[in-house]
Amino acid sequence: MTVLDELASYARERVASSKLITPPDEMREKAILAVSARAKEARAAGVSVSSGSGGTGDPDGFEFPFEKALSKPGLSFICECKKASPSKGIIADDFPYIQIAREYEAAGADAISVLTEPKWFLGSDSYLKEITSSVGIPCIRKDFTVDEYMIYEAVLLGASAVLLIVSILSPEKLSEYIRICDRLGLSSLVEAHDESEVRTALDAGARIIGVNNRNLKDFSVDVSNSGKLRRLIPEDVIFVSESGVGGREDIRRLEDIGADAVLIGETLMRAPDKKRKLDELKGVL
Repeated sequence: MTVLDELASYARERVASSKLITPPDEMREKAILAVSARAKEARAAGVSVSSGSGGTGDPDGFEFPFEKALSKPGLSFICECKKASPSKGIIADDFPYIQIAREYEAAGADAISVLTEPKWFLGSDSYLKEITSSVGIPCIRKDFTVDEYMIYEAVLLGASAVLLIVSILSPEKLSEYIRICDRLGLSSLVEAHDESEVRTALDAGARIIGVNNRNLKDFSVDVSNSGKLRRLIPEDVIFVSESGVGGREDIRRLEDIGADAVLIGETLMRAPDKKRKLDELKGVL
């Protein structure tokens, strides 16, 4: 069993435990009510959005702030709040996650990725809920989504997007989960690692595809993986490069291949001055 298999298996155990506390129908209803409440607030502010409660959904009816953030001109930066990882162990002994998120926002991050996986990444749902309440930029729930229940949880935690990993979902489930996200006004960052997975993501209707430069089966890293797979992704699909970015040269290569966004975790988490590091990566310094 690979580490990814273990992560997915443990995610299923977590969901099973959560369902004993809040049954699936109740969780779904709570999520729909939350979406409806947000839509009502948005309409009151003069923004026209779908409530998402009708069951059909209209992707064009929501704001999708995560997608908007990644669609701006130039390279967008998704900065990650991550305490640990299976390959690196503890990354940050001191983990003032709200302060880190606010530093990212002040430094000019376009979005924040928050790990909620508790066993290997030492993440927590509470981290995401508190961060989304503390910053004004969109946040993605970074976890191993194996059940639609986790999508409903993400809504209640305040996320604007969820991660869907092609290799742990059947093509049918991937398509279904993208549709569920659409109905709830959530963006789906669909993660692929090779050509076959990119094609599966496109067939499923992914509007954002993240190419992971880290192989989640053995955790080896190859930043050139983004360049190899870029040509397969149409211009109207947002292309995100994930993992392995260490310096300005890596960013320059991603800009050259036409990446829309980059997700950076460990490099920023280990930087004592996160604004300065992000400025370095952007080429400001």
